[in-house]
Amino acid sequence: MEYRKFKNTDRLSLLGFGCMRFPVLENGKINEEEAEKMLDEALQNGVNYIDTAYPYHNGDSEPFVGRVLDKYPRDSYFLATKFPVWKAETFDDVVETFNSQLERLNKSYIDYYLIHSLDKEKWEKVKKLGMLDFLDKMRKEGKIRHLGFSFHDDYNVFEEIIKYHDWDFCQIQFNYLDTEEQAGIKGYELAKSMNIPMVIMEPIKGGALASLPEEVGKELKETHSEWSAASWALRFVASHDNVMTILSGMSTMDQVKDNLNTFNTLTEFGPKEIESIKKAVVKFKARIKNPCTGCRYCMPCPSGVNIPRNFSAWNKYSMYDNMRVVAWAVNDMKEKGETADKCVKCGKCEKLCPQHISIRSDLEKVCKDLYK
Repeated sequence: MEYRKFKNTDRLSLLGFGCMRFPVLENGKINEEEAEKMLDEALQNGVNYIDTAYPYHNGDSEPFVGRVLDKYPRDSYFLATKFPVWKAETFDDVVETFNSQLERLNKSYIDYYLIHSLDKEKWEKVKKLGMLDFLDKMRKEGKIRHLGFSFHDDYNVFEEIIKYHDWDFCQIQFNYLDTEEQAGIKGYELAKSMNIPMVIMEPIKGGALASLPEEVGKELKETHSEWSAASWALRFVASHDNVMTILSGMSTMDQVKDNLNTFNTLTEFGPKEIESIKKAVVKFKARIKNPCTGCRYCMPCPSGVNIPRNFSAWNKYSMYDNMRVVAWAVNDMKEKGETADKCVKCGKCEKLCPQHISIRSDLEKVCKDLYK
């Protein structure tokens, strides 16, 4: 197992176990027997960073993870969890929720504690409630060893947050297709310049980079036939030296073993691998069907079609050739009556589109691909 030193203190496994995608039973509950075997396999083969959060698995992840970890010496692993900003409306709520997490995990302290999924709106709430003062107090008392935040918004919001406080670390979404999304590579470079180590989530983009379109997969296989698609994605992130841990939300024992194999035989990228990834990204982006930028000049649609969201889902589906990556968005649009089949071809949208997209024609294609 590859390890990286966190600020000359903790020796963290470069592979972290993300506890939001455990296998589940037919009733939606965690398959605890199988999930425990997976955690044991990871822990017994060198993984020592375990990441959960209050809402994972409808609130069941924290208590389950806490029970499994009770089998192991407390100093043999590093436990991470996150504060659910949306649960707090008062300062007392902050105190109560944090204390409840210690109880749910059955732990007296948390090694790596994050404020969960910060964006501009949640960040304003954090400041308003005085949350940082309380969490700093918990850090001084030893109930939190290291304080950070996880992030989902644009770079300018990330810059504001990371410069505002004395953070020990931070967590962002980052993979070879998302270098310009959210905090992205600019956020990575900013954190590195400030000597703030990073945890990386979505290195395999929710599994989308584990199963590649044929021409993309072929590009990578020609360089390293023995590497799985997921391994390529993990190795790309591992080649960035300010990354202290890479989270993988593993759902099967096979995924655990494949990831362990990656980090037990880690080869960081050289010029050959970087060139292969660049070619793969070009081939991915060539699969995009529609040049919509999401400017929303076409909205609102008189018939209720969410035009930018339909095109975004269509492009993602086309890139990955995988319905699973857009299933949630498609179902959500169905529930809200925003689907492409609501289009009555009035043409109002096309008169407003600065990209001069043939919206009506493309919405017909969306229907054939996404709503068949």
